Amino acid sequence: MENADNIPVSSFAAPLPHLHPATYIFLLEAIPTPVYTCDMEGRITFFNTAAKKFWGVAPGEGVLWYEFLKIYSADGSPLMAVNSPVSEPLHENSPVKHKEFITERHDGVRYDIKLETQPIHDGSGIIAGTINIVTDITDKKLEDALQNEEENRYRSLSQLLEKMVTERTLHLKKSEERYHKMIEEVQDYAIILLDHDGYILNWNLGAQKIKGYTEEEIIGENFRLFYQKHDQEDKLPEKLITLALTTGRATHEGWRVRKNGSTFWGSVVITALHDDENNIIGFSKVTRDLTEKKLADDRMQNYALEIEFRNKQLEEYAYIASHDLQEPLRKIQIFAELLESNISNEEVAKKQLEKINSAAKRMSNLIKDVLKYSQLSRADELFENVPLNTIIATIKEDFELLIEQKQVVIVQKELPVLKGIPIQLHQLFANLVNNAIKFSSDNPVIEIFSENIRTDEISKYPGLNDSHDYAKITVRDNGVGFEQQYGEQVFRMFKRLTDNSGTGIGLALCKKIVENHSGHISVVSEPGKGTEFTIVLPVG
Repeated sequence: MENADNIPVSSFAAPLPHLHPATYIFLLEAIPTPVYTCDMEGRITFFNTAAKKFWGVAPGEGVLWYEFLKIYSADGSPLMAVNSPVSEPLHENSPVKHKEFITERHDGVRYDIKLETQPIHDGSGIIAGTINIVTDITDKKLEDALQNEEENRYRSLSQLLEKMVTERTLHLKKSEERYHKMIEEVQDYAIILLDHDGYILNWNLGAQKIKGYTEEEIIGENFRLFYQKHDQEDKLPEKLITLALTTGRATHEGWRVRKNGSTFWGSVVITALHDDENNIIGFSKVTRDLTEKKLADDRMQNYALEIEFRNKQLEEYAYIASHDLQEPLRKIQIFAELLESNISNEEVAKKQLEKINSAAKRMSNLIKDVLKYSQLSRADELFENVPLNTIIATIKEDFELLIEQKQVVIVQKELPVLKGIPIQLHQLFANLVNNAIKFSSDNPVIEIFSENIRTDEISKYPGLNDSHDYAKITVRDNGVGFEQQYGEQVFRMFKRLTDNSGTGIGLALCKKIVENHSGHISVVSEPGKGTEFTIVLPVG
């Protein structure tokens, strides 16, 4: 048999195994894309379930397609039947591929579609009608219009339908030839027949387009070769075949391998095929290339993570502006007032100017750190080795006036180098020192010391990774303390246990910073005896 271009049918695909026509109908029913056929007079002779679902209603027997369907040009102008994509292949005996139109359902809803129409020939090579494949591109039109604003999510594909149509009364040979050709010429789906063990029996043009193999190369091979090495080792192909064998159907999405070694994101449906006695005679495997959708979904997920990270940065900026810059600014204001009253005493004025310059330099460094923090796009870029001794020295300088005013004694032992975000670690320990000063009693003493944690101790702290090295830093004071029953409440946002001034977010931020560093923080306290914070953090 030859087609309109005098190309033998055998050049498109080898004959299918001798199967009942219902088998080929079932394969067409498994495709979630609307497919219908017309005879030479334009009467609809077949439509699959996806077509009925798309149209919203089934056509009457033998109805003319242009009486059943309203179709318009892509610009919305009415389209005469003589100029329709269905009429063109009938008169020109050539396919119409990827033309865009607008169709109107019976409920008045319009859709943008892409129509692919192919002439169908009978056993003598004479044109007998057309096969028409409809792709709904309404969403794609909308996505193109919104592309400059954001990447829209692609609509998920409809579930592949399994219901068979009733057996056709047409002659077995003519039916087999018709549905064979219809399957072979579908290019957007790889439609493959497998035997019981997963060996390939048939190969359509869509399979060649998606997977890269020709029919001669692939017939007789096992479909395992489409899977990545780790999927083969996990026996994923065999598991899918077993699932389809026991339940009738198996679905899966994942990366698949083309002939050239490149990968694509495939959506696969494997369905068991039965003969008239309900015995399984093989499997149909329908694959759709959803790589673009997968990449778009991944981009949207990355955007969401980036937005979440930026929101956290904004919270940090606000706290830095309202808290961390206050102490250097307070020092500048106080020493500026003192300078004004001691302007005639050159020696005193010089010392006060040095204090002002030191505080201004500290503010400048803080602002630079904030700018650096804001310019990095990923959290892992912020981590570096941070000497905790240097952090504490800076904090002492920031709280110099407050320490002198309350006569605070800070006892500091040698501290480790931590792996963390410098500006956040400064906030963490500055909040703890400030908290100890704020709630101090007479003769306040603050102790800061550390020790390494043994591997067998790591399990005591929830969320730590026993493959990392950690240091346990203790910040202890002899202040007013509080009842231990409030040990968890102090880390809650806006929770204050006294009437002292403050926002109530300092210790909540401490807990958040420790969690950002995959560490652990806890507190032990007793009224009148002071408070002890224990912080466990990764070392550099």
